[in-house]
Amino acid sequence: MKHILLTISLLLSSAHSAAHSESFETYGDVGQFAIPLTALFIVWAKDDTQGMYQLGKGWAYTQAVTHGLKLTVHARRPNGVDCNSFPSGHTSSAFSGAAFLHHRYGWQYGLPAYIAAAGVGASRIEASKHWELDVLAGAAIAYGVSYLVTERCAASNLQLAPARFGKDGQGLMLSYRF
Repeated sequence: MKHILLTISLLLSSAHSAAHSESFETYGDVGQFAIPLTALFIVWAKDDTQGMYQLGKGWAYTQAVTHGLKLTVHARRPNGVDCNSFPSGHTSSAFSGAAFLHHRYGWQYGLPAYIAAAGVGASRIEASKHWELDVLAGAAIAYGVSYLVTERCAASNLQLAPARFGKDGQGLMLSYRF
């Protein structure tokens, strides 16, 4: 677990130093839903009904813990707007999808999703919506819940890999063998 938190911390710091724009904040707003929805698409493409149940349960439990803590802790945000800073809901949602992919299908699915989720966390820090500890806590909650509710799946024919498209385009490439 320590090596996972260290990896997440390193990914957050590298993503945080690379981004400084309003569109980066939008990335975090979209990514909190896009990453779990991508996981849902992968589960659907694999026709993995058990995985679909585990993803939904993990995401729901993660949100319950995250928002329960927000109501209990009342930590002020870095921008001073309100007291809903700890833990980061955007980050816990994004990491919920990433941790599910890792725990269910392995690192080849999990690593690109963790990198994308780290970007969501970094966007929240950059926008002064969360402290670093808020983001790490959101990631840890999602990882822990996923670890508890997700069972490893047997190998399949679906492949997911990071890809470059042209000079500046980056994304994920899906491949399915019949």
